[in-house]
Amino acid sequence: MIAQDIVMILVYTFPMFLFTIFPALKLADYLEHKYEIQEHQKRMVIVVITFLGALILATLLQLM
Repeated sequence: MIAQDIVMILVYTFPMFLFTIFPALKLADYLEHKYEIQEHQKRMVIVVITFLGALILATLLQLM
């Protein structure tokens, strides 16, 4: 049962990328202006925040 839940969470993660890309871009822009991060760091922030946000949304969707 737990393996099925994990698979469903990972399946739900892919559509959630659509909802988390824009907030990740805005957060990365904010960090770039406030802390003057480099372009490479900005891209890493976008990828990490997008993936984590999608994973959190997918987990909440599965648990409800």
